[in-house]
Amino acid sequence: MQRGTLKTSIMALGLLAGSAYAQTPAATVATMPQQTQGTVTATSPYQAAPDATVHLSAPKSQSCGIFETCENTKIGLGKGDFLIRLSALGVITNNTSSSVNIKGGPAAGNQGHITATNQVAPEFTFEYFFTDNISLDLIAASTRHEAKAHNTSAQALLKNGDLGSFWVLPPTLTVAWHFRPHKRFNPYLGVGLTVAFFHNASPAQPNASLRLFDHLKPQTTVGPSFNAGFDYQVVGNWFFNMDVKQILLHTPIYVNHRDNPTTGGRIHARDSINPTTVSAGIEYRF
Repeated sequence: MQRGTLKTSIMALGLLAGSAYAQTPAATVATMPQQTQGTVTATSPYQAAPDATVHLSAPKSQSCGIFETCENTKIGLGKGDFLIRLSALGVITNNTSSSVNIKGGPAAGNQGHITATNQVAPEFTFEYFFTDNISLDLIAASTRHEAKAHNTSAQALLKNGDLGSFWVLPPTLTVAWHFRPHKRFNPYLGVGLTVAFFHNASPAQPNASLRLFDHLKPQTTVGPSFNAGFDYQVVGNWFFNMDVKQILLHTPIYVNHRDNPTTGGRIHARDSINPTTVSAGIEYRF
């Protein structure tokens, strides 16, 4: 009787233990904190911020140095371009023909010839492109030259055949045709007009008792010019220019003694200076 009661009790305890074990997971889930359940269920309306190191980049700089060639730098020259150029100018006086006419005194008559010396000076040029191929430029320069007499009997009255010195300002307006617009290397040919203004003329000072003249006056002269050259883009808006011009100038030069009626002392000289100019310089496009 007692054995039966003990066996029944053990069986009852086993059933209770099995029932408690089966109910443990449900109880555990039911007692989890609310914040833990929130991390498992993705129901939040907020989104994570993007990674700035991946999705964002600094804006590109739009500045371009004056001595830099940038993406927006125009290559070559063309319509609307305006340039200022500074060059070293060499003036070669050809003196192709000249004459000396001495009036009055024992040395009267046509004899000998005169020459004007070569010179080097700075030159400024302003140029504007009306089309891609056609430009108009104006040069400004002033050079000093000396005039010398040769093979004339009046030379004995002069100091080393020196007639004196003068300055010339020959502004030249040129229309040029450019063969390769919008290219770094752009050769051209041009034709223009030169007006030669003479200033600061100074006669030579020969022996005071024998001097033949005290006045030197070259006359303003107009003549055509022809030129050839090229522009080459070095960097950015900076260009190198090389130019050769042939100018035709037949210049009258009057030399006289204004206060010596005895000898007359007047020399009429004419010189076909016909200078060839060679220039090389740097220009900037605005």
